[in-house]
Amino acid sequence: MDIIIIEDEKPAARLLQRKVEKLGLKVGILLHSVEESVDWFSKNEHPDLIFLDIQLSDGLSFEIFEKVAIKSAIIFTTAYDEYALRAFKLNSIDYLLKPIDEDDLEVAVTKYKSRTQKPESLQLDFEQIKRMLANPAEKTYKTRFTVKIGQHLKVITSDEIECFFSENKGTYIHTTDNRDYLIDTTLEVLENEMNPKDFYRVSRKFIVPLKSIKEIVVYSNSRLKVILPTYKDDEVIVSREKVSDFKEWIG
Repeated sequence: MDIIIIEDEKPAARLLQRKVEKLGLKVGILLHSVEESVDWFSKNEHPDLIFLDIQLSDGLSFEIFEKVAIKSAIIFTTAYDEYALRAFKLNSIDYLLKPIDEDDLEVAVTKYKSRTQKPESLQLDFEQIKRMLANPAEKTYKTRFTVKIGQHLKVITSDEIECFFSENKGTYIHTTDNRDYLIDTTLEVLENEMNPKDFYRVSRKFIVPLKSIKEIVVYSNSRLKVILPTYKDDEVIVSREKVSDFKEWIG
């Protein structure tokens, strides 16, 4: 089975690739923009299956299909959780809501494999989906948190955050003034709520903002150690499987 991923955020594309390949499948290529995709599809044989992000850096991915007659099956990957999903259900093999759950991914792939019809016979009404996506709201990211301190509430803005970390089943904000605040959420949720251009989940325990990285040190087992200005309670280590994506993110 030939598979392609079209996703503008390279770390997200690589993560999805790893999840797909854990299912015993092989991803042939990663594409990251409308322009790159149109060029590739114009010169190469089309794959059996495409994992397709909706909003790419240079436009909606449906623009690809306006310029090239794609014959592949589609599994949408999307951050939209309401108005678009009705169309995806009607017109695609499946959709996966970001952040992508591995069990949902396996179900989508199994659904594709179980289809008796060939990819060439799949008819996707992209115009209908585009109409349902007309003037989508710009995705907004979380920029402030409200924490309780005794009987008082304190607002912490994203500029004050030195890192997020988890400890003893709790999630905390560590601020630039070297204080910790417990918040009612998880790193998994935060990973999707914070702007990926500014915040990166370096490991299962830490999410760090780019602006707070003071130094990066080569660490054991091909890992990296991130030095933050005030957080000293634990080592902030970029896990080995994330090192390549992390370098792209900071670069």
